[in-house]
Amino acid sequence: MPSFNQSIFYPAVFFLTGIPGFETYHAWIFIPFCCLYATAISGNGMILFVIITESSLHEPMYYFLSMLSFTDLGLCLSTLVTMVGIFWFNAREISFDACIGQMFFIHGFTFMESSVLLAMAFDRFIAICNPLRYATILTNSRIIKVGFAVVIRGTVALVPLLLLLKRLSFCRSHVLHHSYCFHPDVMKLSCTDTKTNSAFGLAIVISTAALDAVLLLLSYVLIIHAGLSNASPEERKKAFGTWVSHISAVAIFYIPMISLSLVHRFGKNAPPLVHTLIANVYLPIPPVMNPIIYSVKTKKIHNTMLKIFHSKLT
Repeated sequence: MPSFNQSIFYPAVFFLTGIPGFETYHAWIFIPFCCLYATAISGNGMILFVIITESSLHEPMYYFLSMLSFTDLGLCLSTLVTMVGIFWFNAREISFDACIGQMFFIHGFTFMESSVLLAMAFDRFIAICNPLRYATILTNSRIIKVGFAVVIRGTVALVPLLLLLKRLSFCRSHVLHHSYCFHPDVMKLSCTDTKTNSAFGLAIVISTAALDAVLLLLSYVLIIHAGLSNASPEERKKAFGTWVSHISAVAIFYIPMISLSLVHRFGKNAPPLVHTLIANVYLPIPPVMNPIIYSVKTKKIHNTMLKIFHSKLT
């Protein structure tokens, strides 16, 4: 039978947080969040369906877009269960192992999305700067290898990070500030030294999201240079038009992530409501916005969706 000290240092459960001070209205508050999740799941599901079923979309650009939709679906489903449990059933408890599992999927899909955005930037760079070799460089076999690399890069580094988390002792409050398990949030509850965890976590962020951001910026500089070098205004317009959607997707991915990181880093004195609201908005926004951006800005996706809806109506 476990002793009192063991039950303190190795918690059986954590307690997730909804909207502090508005627990009575959780069922109503979750309605807009429910709409966000429904939009994200249906939108990304539609993108995947269109790309898979429409042979004219079996091109590198759309393969990468399907990867983006897949990671967005993964992000939504990783948090949907705990969000529904908290806001509609007041089920705040989550076991330590389940919390570890949820962190693996949340952070894994986040890092995978960063890698997919970088791959999409490379696709646009080749299409604009070296269009004659586009088909020979981005072959189907290489795209499959990129897909495997995205999955491996997004998940392998997380295993030791989460194993390091399991060695910590938790003798403080077991109440988390989010509606899902987030690594910095869980780590703050530890009463033991977390320098190794922090350093390893920072190394992973630098080698994934931060490195991707630098490479994305570099690709944009090269794409702009190539676009401005085109003599024809029509070619220049086409060159810039092909990656406007990608810039929007990158912005809606990095801005909420940076905002949440800044709040965790420098917002220690901020009200808990600020932490919770930013955290609850941080994950659903990219999965909601990406299908809207690409279905509006990408003509092939837009026209194919209209054709499908028209055929269903007739």
